Amino acid sequence: MKSPSMLRGLLSFSSMTMVSRVLGLIRDISMSHVFGANAATDAFVIAFRIPNFMRRLFAEGSFSTAFVPVFTEVKQTGSREELKELLARVSGTLSGVLLLVTALGMIFAPQVASMFAPGALDNPHKFDLTTDLVRLTFPFIFFVSLNALSAGVLNSFHHFALPALAPVILNVCMIAGALWLAPRLQVPIMAMGWAVLVAGVLQWMFLLPAVRGLGLLQRPRWGWKHPQVRRIMTLMVPTLFGSSVAQLNLLLDTVVISYLVTGSQTWLWQSTRFLELPLGVFGVALGTVILPALSRHHVGTDRAGFSRALDWGLRITLLIALPAMLALLVLAEPMVATFFQNGNFSAFDARMASLSVLALSAGLPAYALVKVLLPAFYARQDTRTPVRAGVAALVANMLFNGVFIALLFELWATPAQKQGSWIDGIAQVPGLHVGLAIASSLSSYVNFALLWHWLRREGVYQRLPGWSRHWLRLGVACVAMVAVLLAGRWLWPDWTHVAVLARLWHLMVLVVAGAVTYVAALFALGFRLRDLRGA
Repeated sequence: MKSPSMLRGLLSFSSMTMVSRVLGLIRDISMSHVFGANAATDAFVIAFRIPNFMRRLFAEGSFSTAFVPVFTEVKQTGSREELKELLARVSGTLSGVLLLVTALGMIFAPQVASMFAPGALDNPHKFDLTTDLVRLTFPFIFFVSLNALSAGVLNSFHHFALPALAPVILNVCMIAGALWLAPRLQVPIMAMGWAVLVAGVLQWMFLLPAVRGLGLLQRPRWGWKHPQVRRIMTLMVPTLFGSSVAQLNLLLDTVVISYLVTGSQTWLWQSTRFLELPLGVFGVALGTVILPALSRHHVGTDRAGFSRALDWGLRITLLIALPAMLALLVLAEPMVATFFQNGNFSAFDARMASLSVLALSAGLPAYALVKVLLPAFYARQDTRTPVRAGVAALVANMLFNGVFIALLFELWATPAQKQGSWIDGIAQVPGLHVGLAIASSLSSYVNFALLWHWLRREGVYQRLPGWSRHWLRLGVACVAMVAVLLAGRWLWPDWTHVAVLARLWHLMVLVVAGAVTYVAALFALGFRLRDLRGA
């Protein structure tokens, strides 16, 4: 596939994802305004993170990366009937497995809640609330995983816009849940559980007409012994781990953070919103768009095309991820204060969320680059190498968690808080959630470094000319942008005690000025739009 086609796919996917991410920000603003940061919001964050994790693990992660290459190969080399048969068998098998997983999750909701939030066991109200929310949100896995199947089919036909737009439904439902349904319920936070459930059903129904339009929609059939289904499952088992290291880290962090100060779950949850925009719009978008292209080059034994497509993805990723990281580091406090410090979300909550934004944003380039490198392995149906990197990153993350929580506890705890057991002590010191954010960033760099090393060693990627010039442009443009942003921070140092509207227009000025400076510097150094098309 030629790079211009990938660029069109990227722009199509990114534009729709941008809509979803902006609405996601509005969703989180609504939740912070209505609920604040407390035991109820912590319970919802835990409950929603479990099915959301499984969605990314089974649906968007391992399933998509195993399904798309096989589906693309059958599409390229097989008949139309074989393609329809494959889709019917996959959908039937996936539905059966998902029904079982969903039923087990709902039946054993108390055990699931205690597994992922052991720190809530001492608080019966918080634990019961978490259990009710887990039971209500768990069916989301079933519907959104089937939605991911439809998205994989559409992406294989280079239809990227609709699948990227589907998450908008979730955000709209959650906004309505916070602003409209919550005030009408005896337990307001339960509105968010109902919103997630309804969104799952609507997302699944949203893409079905598009799949029907391709003429591929068939009655689902059980296909456990179908050769291509078994091949997908063989590829899928290793990627259950390898493609979702960041999510596994986040879920294990959920267990650890349940022992920390009340509100820590919410502070970390809110801070991830600012990474979702660059990571979702460009990192995930690039990975989604590049996977079918790499799969096609691999099937056609076009090594030069494979390397060229990957080189294009790496350049585009760095062009976005590096300035995004630097901008987030400089603007963490202004952004959190502007968007979240209102209603029940206090200045203290904003300060705690800002600290984790700083820590998480430092890992943004690694998060994004991993999203581009993984398809290079999956397109070649190599699922073992990402697992090796994933295991190393996961172990590193847990070690970093212990190191940085202990270090921050020693730095920030008072002598009185250091008395007694360590578990009781960390439950009294706010801000220790930052240690988990630092650990996540560092482990992502471990993951990236290992993937990069093994990819280069296998010789499937050859760097194209022009990287030195690319790095020079990128470096100078980033320095110019940071200088402008720091000047703005000096001009407007206070983001806590000024009115919300003043914060908003100050932030808009800084964002626009920084973006214009970055782009202008790139063009002044010879960058042109045609460079986005690659070699």
